Amino acid sequence: MSTHTHQDSKAAKTNVPDGFDQEQIKNLSSVLNALVADVFALYLKTKNFHWHMSGPHFRDYHLLLDQQGDQLFAITDDIAERVRKVGGTTIRSIGQIAKLQRISDNDQEFVSARDMLLELHADNRSLVESLRAAHEVASKANDYATTSLIEVWIDEAERRAWFLFEATR
Repeated sequence: MSTHTHQDSKAAKTNVPDGFDQEQIKNLSSVLNALVADVFALYLKTKNFHWHMSGPHFRDYHLLLDQQGDQLFAITDDIAERVRKVGGTTIRSIGQIAKLQRISDNDQEFVSARDMLLELHADNRSLVESLRAAHEVASKANDYATTSLIEVWIDEAERRAWFLFEATR
């Protein structure tokens, strides 16, 4: 049986480590949780295409998507931990990801290699725009740690989009 009271839980929520006010916590948590959902959705789509890749450039594309999937998965923890560090709560389930994600799934039985790359290119460009919007929210809250991380994630997403674009030319 837990010895923590409702009062302990309430105190934990109001003792924010970085000193953000409740409105900043709400805004930061909202944009960052949407990013967690988008990155998970893009990770799974990237792995889906990695698993179902075929064609003359199979090996190159298979390896490219594996690397990109690893990069996406690696940042999910950092994003979710930023939510917690600013005093918010982060996603708890696949269902919550499905509600928040802005990157659409692809459940088609067959997608050509070129169409996979084009779709992932567009999704990474969309993620860049979402990251930029989150950067604005973090900047407004003077959340320098989050803005710094987001700048790196923007560069990584732009690089993924660039590689995907070049592979389709």
